[in-house]
Amino acid sequence: MTAPLPKHDVFQAIADPTRRQLLELLGEQEMPVTVISGHFPMSRTAVSKHLRILADAGLVKGRKVGRETRYSLDPEPLLELKRWLAYYERYWDNKLSMLKHLVEADEPIGAAAFPPLAVIDRETTD
Repeated sequence: MTAPLPKHDVFQAIADPTRRQLLELLGEQEMPVTVISGHFPMSRTAVSKHLRILADAGLVKGRKVGRETRYSLDPEPLLELKRWLAYYERYWDNKLSMLKHLVEADEPIGAAAFPPLAVIDRETTD
């Protein structure tokens, strides 16, 4: 028997800046919703909704301790995001290599096509 698919995927879950902040907060330590709510300018109900979306995506785990639920980060689903971003790193690496080459070159590519401004000013005033 296979596990049910999550209601929200990792990409949907991290799309909201508040949820990204929640992940950072919970990455430091386990907390109950009452403590988490103190870090945000919103109601406890709103924080709980964000936590539910993160939990549906598998990014947050809740653990019952007495009458409260303590939440903590589960970073495992972020590997999907890391794999997706890794595909695009080759484009960034290529652009950064080209930029490095241009910056370190004695005469940047295309520099001969653009004379210094002083030369242009003298030519237009003569």
